[in-house]
Amino acid sequence: MSHLIVQLASNRVLLAALIAWSLAQVIKVPLNYILHREWDWALLLSSGGMPSSHSALVIGACIATGLSLGFDTPAFAIAFVLAMIVVYDATGVRRHAGDQARVINLMIDELLTGHPLAEKELKEVLGHTPREVLGGILLGVVIAYLTVRVF
Repeated sequence: MSHLIVQLASNRVLLAALIAWSLAQVIKVPLNYILHREWDWALLLSSGGMPSSHSALVIGACIATGLSLGFDTPAFAIAFVLAMIVVYDATGVRRHAGDQARVINLMIDELLTGHPLAEKELKEVLGHTPREVLGGILLGVVIAYLTVRVF
């Protein structure tokens, strides 16, 4: 078991991805405070927001794979395709689902004021704006470079 932990801890691709994801989640809290003047610690465990932790995770893994194994390897190609799917999904399908949730919540509020249909509102922050995704991409690239080339 300790051999497995040592192997995982020395996997720079995995470390780059996890560090980028973790840092993106942590950055959301102070950035939210700067923009909205409120501490929202729930952002540490939520999806959506700036920067995109999904984008940071997959781009961190993708770039670290390229830096470690080469950008002409099948492993990089797989990581790149996976990253494309996640980034597209973050700004596309998940973003539209969040927009639909916002509209449905508004309709329920307007139609049933004082008589809520359900106690639980739909989660509105599901996807990301292009700016949030770009923030995650940049964070992923920087963390991958630092993890593979510097540390």
